[in-house]
Amino acid sequence: MSLLIKNGRIVTASEQYTADIYCEGEQITRIGTNLEAPPKTTVIDATGKYVFPGFIDPHVHIYLPFMGTYAKDTHETASKAALVGGTTTMIEMVCQARNQQPLADGFEFWLNKAEKNSACDFTFHQTVSRLDKECEDQLTEIVKKGISSFKIFLAYKGAFNLTDEELYHTMRLAKKLGVIVTAHCENADIIVEMQKKLLSEGKTGPEWHYWSRPPRVEAEGVHHLLTFAEMHDTHVYTVHTSCEESITEALLGKQRGVKVWIETLIQYLVLDKSYAELPNFEGSKYVMSPPLRDKKNQDVHWNGLRQRFISTVATDHAPFDYKGQKEMGRGDFTKIPNGIPSLEERINLLYTHGVCEGRLDLSTLVDCGSTQAAKLFGLFPRKGTIAIGSDADLVVYDPDYRGKISQKTQLMNLDYSAFEGWPIKGRPHVVTVRGEVAAKDGKFVGKVGRGKLVKREPTHF
Repeated sequence: MSLLIKNGRIVTASEQYTADIYCEGEQITRIGTNLEAPPKTTVIDATGKYVFPGFIDPHVHIYLPFMGTYAKDTHETASKAALVGGTTTMIEMVCQARNQQPLADGFEFWLNKAEKNSACDFTFHQTVSRLDKECEDQLTEIVKKGISSFKIFLAYKGAFNLTDEELYHTMRLAKKLGVIVTAHCENADIIVEMQKKLLSEGKTGPEWHYWSRPPRVEAEGVHHLLTFAEMHDTHVYTVHTSCEESITEALLGKQRGVKVWIETLIQYLVLDKSYAELPNFEGSKYVMSPPLRDKKNQDVHWNGLRQRFISTVATDHAPFDYKGQKEMGRGDFTKIPNGIPSLEERINLLYTHGVCEGRLDLSTLVDCGSTQAAKLFGLFPRKGTIAIGSDADLVVYDPDYRGKISQKTQLMNLDYSAFEGWPIKGRPHVVTVRGEVAAKDGKFVGKVGRGKLVKREPTHF
């Protein structure tokens, strides 16, 4: 099946121009004006619309056991939601705890969850939740299977976090294998002690989650990570960076030569900690880690994206229902499952509050929403750009659409929306995955199970 997209305004991280795109055999094969196509070609008129490369969410959780419960999305529901929102590739965390199955078994378990169930393409960050000789051997084999990034936690003491000895040797192994290390940077010990203190003082509501892990606790985690990365010249990436203090630590490291990149989340760009302070336990819907910060941090993040010292915008998608799941933390904020699900809304919010408000230009939208993730994680130029030979992952975006976000219409498998009633300007008109139409005007029209594991080569030696 061939596909022709005509007369669209093509936008990449470095160029904007009007042209046609012809796709065949799952790839882009021609770009030009007045292109003609053989009979039975699917033709999409993109006049008056933008054509973006398929967006990449570099940080999602789909299958996720967490705090005694499980995330609500499946790979089917999550991939459908991703596609209607313009995301054509997800990078999921293989996220087993310290005392669970061998790392190799964890990888195969997560892979089996995604294969034949995802409608969009996918790959993984392999979590390193412990490290010994057996783990090193297993990680080496996982990298050979096409996984070129690790995930580590400096938070969640006793569940996911590495000891300093393990951290040192993880950095050594990553450098040897050419793998980039993505890291959750918060000081686990400080968090535990702050949680104890607050609970002992009767401060149990969701609004106190913030005070158990304030900005300096995250910034210390970034500083700690970079110290260990510097010992081996390892490439690292700070996930869900939430505040000015953490960004400053990363930039100071970059200034002295540490190979570090910064990810932020759409939630930190448009929400602030007042949402987690909503009465009647409504604030639990907005509990995530690191927490939402003071509103002043939003301008810092927008500026970081505009200046391109923040590389990517992700979601850390972790969907838990309000009823029965978030409510597990009534009377004890430490038991609230963390996450503000945003997989479906990331690009529309970024366009509405970034491009439409003059904070970002279109090429920066593409760069932070797709291209940088592709380059950092070994997907480029197969993904993340519009070029001959690239996968035909394309988003025909309608800037004239006007609508509102609602839980009633979302495809995420969740009983609330963190953005209920928010207006959006623009949305994907047509989304393709490797040349096949998968979403149209907010509806999923693709094939569940068509998504493939995208294998990646290590590049961070």
